Amino acid sequence: MGANRKQGSSRYLISIVLVAVLGGLLFGYDTAVISGAEKGLQAFFQGAADFTYTDGLHGFTTSSALIGCVIGALLSGLFSSRIGRRRTLLIAGILFFLSALGSYCPEFLFFRHGVASRGVLAAFILYRILGGIGVGLASAICPMYIAEVAPANQRGKLVSWNQFAIIFGQLVVYFVNFLIIQSHKNDPQLVEWTNTVGWRNMFVSEAFPAGLFALLILLVPESPRHLVMRGLDQNAFRILARINGEEKARTILQEIKDTVVEKRERLFAYGFLVIFIGCMLSVFQQVIGINAVLYFAPRIFESMGVSNNMLFTVIMGVINISFTLLAVFTVEKLGRKPLLISGSIGMAVGALGVALSNVVTLPAWVPVISIMVYSACFMFSWGPICWVYIAEIFPNTIRSQATAWAVAFQWIFNFIVSSTFVPMYNMQLGAMGDRFGHFFAYALYGVICLVAALFVWRLVPETKGKTLEEMTALWRSRSRKK
Repeated sequence: MGANRKQGSSRYLISIVLVAVLGGLLFGYDTAVISGAEKGLQAFFQGAADFTYTDGLHGFTTSSALIGCVIGALLSGLFSSRIGRRRTLLIAGILFFLSALGSYCPEFLFFRHGVASRGVLAAFILYRILGGIGVGLASAICPMYIAEVAPANQRGKLVSWNQFAIIFGQLVVYFVNFLIIQSHKNDPQLVEWTNTVGWRNMFVSEAFPAGLFALLILLVPESPRHLVMRGLDQNAFRILARINGEEKARTILQEIKDTVVEKRERLFAYGFLVIFIGCMLSVFQQVIGINAVLYFAPRIFESMGVSNNMLFTVIMGVINISFTLLAVFTVEKLGRKPLLISGSIGMAVGALGVALSNVVTLPAWVPVISIMVYSACFMFSWGPICWVYIAEIFPNTIRSQATAWAVAFQWIFNFIVSSTFVPMYNMQLGAMGDRFGHFFAYALYGVICLVAALFVWRLVPETKGKTLEEMTALWRSRSRKK
């Protein structure tokens, strides 16, 4: 125990982070579950007798969870300030659980089971929005919570594990969806089963990790920085001492108290630039188009002529995991900016490779490899590093508000990209037919990737090795100079 008082317990820190990143896993699981279910879902609602289920309506339905994500992100600042980070994550876990059950059986209580109708569609969308609120809360609070409990020299790496959990959650659900389909591969009525039962099983599978998360979050402590802002210094010290050791905990506690002079400041107390940079990082993470690939991966591989599209989706998930680990183990060595800039350039190459393959005749493996490169480059750059920046770039006294707005912008543009992808991808023009839409979508994403690299190079500060209190001092000094 003496060693722990002097040095802190890395085991305790890791256990806290593991519970928090389970929220990231649910974030990834919930957002990607639609990739395997969307075609069965589309076929189910196309059988409705009281309305016509169009491509546009399908795009809205598959993206409807993102409406909840925006709501959850905007509420995260209020919730995390008023009731704390831990209780907000508990609410998120409960919402994940309810959404999984409701999406499995949207007809529950009010409608006839297995009969598509306008009412069933409305109920399904409502349950997806509930899950989205959980995602919005978790996406804002999980990295914030990890950043607030982690020592400065480990913060980037530990926050990056949250992104690893997101991608791992996506890989898990890709694999679960694959197994669900494979369980009936010899059924002559496979297509009918998928359109009536298969997509439901994909959604309800999320109930198991959601329930586990809701239970485990009760075992972790509140963020010490939130406790200081509530005047609970002794409680904060006990947590900091258990993580860092008593001597270092006293220093950290004093730094937190020095920067948290007020419990709350106005959003632009440190100037416009810090808010602009944080929000634009979120915007670029989405408008480079990655979620169009993650949500519609099986459909994209099918359009490239891949026979077993679900298997290739799983392969892409494995590649994504591998390159996310690259970020985890290099972010504290190479820094944040180099990873973002190099990732942006790599994504541009991959996206433009896919675009080019729709203009000239190239072997089928070229667009497949290009889409893998595009996705892999995102996973070691914008995927984890954007969340690291959002967790550490904002000053202490406005972190809850600023993070809420940054994450809300992220989900707003996620919704825009996801809901417009299918119509844009299917655009037709002259002799090119729908290849024009394929070309236009990826050419657009490639150009945006290059703009994102320029933005990071010119405006975004490096935060490697800086404490959260040092970032507060940095923005305070810049705002005073102006």
